[in-house]
Amino acid sequence: MSGLAIDKISMRFDLPDRSSVRALQDVSLDLKAGELMSVLGPSGCGKTTLLNIIAGFLAPTKGEIRLKGEKVTGPSAERGMVFQQGALFEWMNVRDNVSFGPKMKGIKSSETKEKVDHLLDIVGLQDFKEKAIYELSGGMQQRVALARCLANDPDVILMDEPLGALDALTREKMQSLVLKLWKETGKTIILITHSVEEALLLGERLIVMAPRPGRIHKEYSLPFADLGIEADLREIKKYADYAVKREEILEMIWNMEEDIMGRTEVEG
Repeated sequence: MSGLAIDKISMRFDLPDRSSVRALQDVSLDLKAGELMSVLGPSGCGKTTLLNIIAGFLAPTKGEIRLKGEKVTGPSAERGMVFQQGALFEWMNVRDNVSFGPKMKGIKSSETKEKVDHLLDIVGLQDFKEKAIYELSGGMQQRVALARCLANDPDVILMDEPLGALDALTREKMQSLVLKLWKETGKTIILITHSVEEALLLGERLIVMAPRPGRIHKEYSLPFADLGIEADLREIKKYADYAVKREEILEMIWNMEEDIMGRTEVEG
């Protein structure tokens, strides 16, 4: 009962013209506490919709989400969200951004300071704690967003394309940081990404979703996230098994995209 249960989630969006879109259909998953799962799939397969339902931002048409046995009925500090853009408070400095959650909970300033200093040290921003957000690079802003999420001590961290806007080198460094935080904190993490390579590197479980309606197409159990704790991610990309899985999943998603395009042309 300590994990996250996704039980037969379906989501339908009703449109103004009285038509509807089935975004998800009968999605079921069980995540044990401390698992790191990446989610892949072509555009329109419901990845972000599923994440928003887990976060409590959307109520599903059918099914339910349970965390530690309790039904999810809305947003909660137990489920932290990291967006593609950090959604930081531009008028606050780094320390105040990370401190915001604990302060709202009424945690003592002395405890908050100690916790925030520790988190800033983990994400490599101890020397930037007094800097304004606009003074930071994109990668540094995402580090702030991660630290702010962790400051609330959530059971589950939900990440929606958090590294998608970063340059290649910064993205690689952030991937290593995500693995480090996962191992050090023991948090359950669900990562949405469009990058097959990133999904392989960061998911000890990897879910490939199919669209129209969104559903689980295939699931993988992978060793690369654990290996990436100690090994250079670039070296892992050279592993034969990594290359085989990458090509298999790329072809799978490519075929889905081709199918979507074919159906669109027929419908048109």
